[in-house]
Amino acid sequence: MKSLSRHPERHNTHRIGWLRAAVLGANDGVLSTSSLVIGIAASNVTHGAILVSGVAGLVAGSMSIAAGEYVSVSSQSDTEKADTDVERRELVEDEGASMHGRGSREGGSPGSSSLPELSG
Repeated sequence: MKSLSRHPERHNTHRIGWLRAAVLGANDGVLSTSSLVIGIAASNVTHGAILVSGVAGLVAGSMSIAAGEYVSVSSQSDTEKADTDVERRELVEDEGASMHGRGSREGGSPGSSSLPELSG
């Protein structure tokens, strides 16, 4: 029987977060900036004032979206790290309980816990 060679896995799911943020940010920016420009243009001001208002709205919106995305990603990362730390502590406690003949918290028999390797 011929053995199968293992190929390296190449997936792009790690890019989904920034792609989603970019698409949503672009849609939000287009709508917000065009609404601002239409509102300013309706007030019968000069072309220069409309242009300056549009650029100012574009810059302000970009900075706002970037700051919001940074906070969102940071808080998600912090939450995932905290959950991983809690799980790691629980696995160590379960292993200790099994070694002392008490079984695991889930009701397993002594010595029956199998600990998965956690990376990171």
